[in-house]
Amino acid sequence: MMDNEVLDFDIGVGVSSGGDVDDDAIDIEHHALDDDDMLDSPIMPCGISLGNSGNYFPSQEEGCDLLDLEPYDGLEFESEEAAKSFYNSYARRIGFSTRVSSSRRSRRDGAIIQRQFVCAKEGFRNMNEKRTKDREIKRPRTITRVGCKASLSVKMHDSGKWLVSGFVKEHNHDLVPPDQVHCLRSHRQISGPAKTLIDTLQAAGMGPRRIMSALIKEYGGISKVGFTEVDCRNYMRNNRQKSIEGEIQLLLDYLRQMNADNPNFFYAVQGAEDQSVGNVFWADPKARLDFSFFGDTVTFDTTYRSNRYRLPFAPFTGVNHHGQPILFGCAFIINETEASFVWLFNTWLAAMSAHPPVSITTDHDAVIRAAIMQVFPSARHRFCKWHIFKKCQEKLSHVFLNHPSFESDFHKCVNLTESVDDFESCWFSLLDKYELREHEWLQAMYSDRRQWVPVYLRDTFFAEMSLTQRSDSINSYFDGYINASTNLSQFFKLYEKALESRLEKEVKADYDTMNSPPVLKTPSPMEKQASELYTRKLFIRFQEELVGTLTFMASKADDDGDLVTYQVAKYGEAHKAHFVKFNVLEMRANCSCQMFEFSGIICRHILAVFRVTNLLTLPPYYILKRWTRNAKSSVIFDDYNLHAYANYLESHTVRYNTLRHKASNFVQEAGKSLYTCDVAVVALQEAAKTVSLAMNKEVRRTMVNGHLKESSVTDGKQMCCSEDCQQEALAQQQPEDEMDKKINQLRNELELSNRKCEAYRTNLLSVLKEMEDHKLQVSIKVQNIKISLKDNL
Repeated sequence: MMDNEVLDFDIGVGVSSGGDVDDDAIDIEHHALDDDDMLDSPIMPCGISLGNSGNYFPSQEEGCDLLDLEPYDGLEFESEEAAKSFYNSYARRIGFSTRVSSSRRSRRDGAIIQRQFVCAKEGFRNMNEKRTKDREIKRPRTITRVGCKASLSVKMHDSGKWLVSGFVKEHNHDLVPPDQVHCLRSHRQISGPAKTLIDTLQAAGMGPRRIMSALIKEYGGISKVGFTEVDCRNYMRNNRQKSIEGEIQLLLDYLRQMNADNPNFFYAVQGAEDQSVGNVFWADPKARLDFSFFGDTVTFDTTYRSNRYRLPFAPFTGVNHHGQPILFGCAFIINETEASFVWLFNTWLAAMSAHPPVSITTDHDAVIRAAIMQVFPSARHRFCKWHIFKKCQEKLSHVFLNHPSFESDFHKCVNLTESVDDFESCWFSLLDKYELREHEWLQAMYSDRRQWVPVYLRDTFFAEMSLTQRSDSINSYFDGYINASTNLSQFFKLYEKALESRLEKEVKADYDTMNSPPVLKTPSPMEKQASELYTRKLFIRFQEELVGTLTFMASKADDDGDLVTYQVAKYGEAHKAHFVKFNVLEMRANCSCQMFEFSGIICRHILAVFRVTNLLTLPPYYILKRWTRNAKSSVIFDDYNLHAYANYLESHTVRYNTLRHKASNFVQEAGKSLYTCDVAVVALQEAAKTVSLAMNKEVRRTMVNGHLKESSVTDGKQMCCSEDCQQEALAQQQPEDEMDKKINQLRNELELSNRKCEAYRTNLLSVLKEMEDHKLQVSIKVQNIKISLKDNL
């Protein structure tokens, strides 16, 4: 031992000399830091360079024996910070973590004159703290404090030096081995060189996991890095937030200028603009207008929140009538608390005229889910399946590596099961096959299955073209423009380029729809009708379903009055049948595949039923305006103008199907016995006579010079027994005939006026439709001229 030896750590930090440490001249301060506080504030002297690990390393002249030095009473230090660093270095060598427990101050000047450093497992957690007892703890932390008494106490001497006044060596718990000591919180610090390397790799687009792999390789092992992947992730997030806060004024200036140029440009900032701002949201006039046409389903794309990207950028997007992504607004997410997301969603909703969507898709995130439940309680919330599949590759990388068939089996289980029972059975079979019953992440995904597995979501509209696509990636509006290295100063130019490119593609799709009639593949009036209504891409998708009906057969499975159930399947594949419930009177059908509910496109199974029931055109119910070429038109073209021929066919078909359905039921009941059969024959003969008289009466109604004239004469009045009766009847009939003539004349004039009004109305709607088409063509030409001028410049 080196009695009363003064250790000069050469840290260059002076401490003001205090007075004598009298018992009556001190106050005591206890620092009850919890484990999380210790994580964020490791015991390190400010402004002192202590090597990569943040620990004390003695100089060469102090000798190698100091590396094994153990604290003892009377050991002196130049400063409190030097004592703190020494004890933390000792703790790293032994295998435990440290924190500050208490301090004592001088009553004369308030200077700290005594400190106590303890093992991180000292004391016990206070479960009755006000901040925890009055609220539910969502994620309870592991109990780490076990009442360990190990500690080091130091106090200031008259000379200004700090002396060890107490040292307890023994611990009441196991110590950490050297290869794990880097995980202890007081020993985790990112050094300057490590920060520089992290910044460089993040700018190159690497995420925390890959950066940690590079650091481990660079330093020669995880224990030599000095911190964990969690620390790296937190550093990257904090670094990005500080960078954004420093440049946020650029964004605010840009938004103010856009609003000054166009008052319909909407933007909002959480908090005061002249203070530390929170989240920022904006939406241009086109985004707000597009939402009025296509705002039934929305995606909140948070891909750019990840540490791989330098911009915490999150766009609101949707799908237009060409199936292309469109923008509904953008946000910079600087604060990721639940309250901030609630503010963001409420602000977006206000910008969109407070009209909530039918469905919304986001990444799998508990905070975002809680915010959506508050702001959009009636909307169907779905987690992005593509993100979950990507996360699955990370969480189950060992399974993907050892079992190449797992990916295909997982895809089939999620995407190709037809019912809830099929999915449940397939899911547990998959877990048993690959021995994953106890996997925590898969258990969590199963708990949330109703928000990402398609079979649970098919009853809600999401504007997707297919039920069984391999992965429904969020179709990001900004793919190809914003990448991991994009900073805020580059963002505005790339943002505007993305808007121009998307608009150009939409105009091109409009042009193709208006000027390139699709090739029809069948003689069906339904196909011709759809080709004149849908956009080109949507028609091609419909055409696939219509042609697909040729391989399906529809047979009646159940008849419950007005509701008939059909079994629809390919020949020889009855075990894969879908069931279509068809309401004969309303001309509506629902299929077990629920494709129309999910995508807004009628499925081949319903079309097969329409074929066998002689329904030759699509009922208006199955033509969603958002998929038509007039989706963005403010003019309402009603059924007469759009479906004149269709209405005639449908009315004839409705009458035919109604009579056939009732007659079929009548025959089935009447044929059960000879007696009921004979009664039915008599009834049919009477019905035939009644129908024949009605048809003859309708035939006798003729059109003369635009007026309707009834040519039939009441037969009963020609069969009077005598001339007196006839004359009397004629005398009574004359005033009645005059009145009838007058009524008929007025009725005929009214009918003629109605026909003229209908003709004028039809012509007006035709003119309005031509104006809309002309307006669209002019818009296309203007965009082409802009693009041409831009290319020339």
